[in-house]
Amino acid sequence: MIRLVFILAAAVSLTAACAHATPATTDASAGAQQLKKLPRKPGERVAVTIYEFRSMLPTLSARSATDMFTTALVQSGQFRVVERSRVNEGVVREKQLQQAGWASGNAAQQPLRGAQYIFEGTVSEANVQERANSGGINVAGMQIGGGKSQDSIVIDVRIIDANNGDVVDALTVRKPVAASNAGVSGVGNLAATILGRRGKDTTYVPDVQAQNQAREGIDSAVRAAIEESVLQLAKRFEP
Repeated sequence: MIRLVFILAAAVSLTAACAHATPATTDASAGAQQLKKLPRKPGERVAVTIYEFRSMLPTLSARSATDMFTTALVQSGQFRVVERSRVNEGVVREKQLQQAGWASGNAAQQPLRGAQYIFEGTVSEANVQERANSGGINVAGMQIGGGKSQDSIVIDVRIIDANNGDVVDALTVRKPVAASNAGVSGVGNLAATILGRRGKDTTYVPDVQAQNQAREGIDSAVRAAIEESVLQLAKRFEP
């Protein structure tokens, strides 16, 4: 029975070892850390904005993608980011309150800062199982198997000159989304075979089944792709 317990424990341990583990992160992603490490630009920064970052993914709203892009632009410290996507929910309301005399201040008399460039972004592709492989082994009824697959998302960003509407530049970023799984079943079959050959009673041989799956979230993958795109944009806006 001790050997049986050892077999069961080893099978479960093997399943856990085969599974892909995602390391814990701090309060900022790796891309955000890179953005924050960019040298801060001296003097006046170019004013930019984004109205909407469109999303073709049903699980990711355009508003969420727009917020991610705005956050990444601010974290980079390379641009003066002016609000447009939610201007009616904040800035305009405050101006109206001050203009009506319901709040103090002179924001109502101040014009909004104009943007020199407008960014237009789209999550344009989502390729499911771009690559996949799997395998397994069967030993006296015990099955051990696993597999890996890779999806990908693609984002496109265009840079628009606000003065004349010219598309002055564009970039594309592809982000792989990895997934893996591993499992074991039929451990009791293997144990029963071993015990049976030794003349032991196999009536009450337990069985073990275990499954492990790991997959990067779509939201975090999109955020990583957006942060990479902002890193590339910062390089293109270098003097």
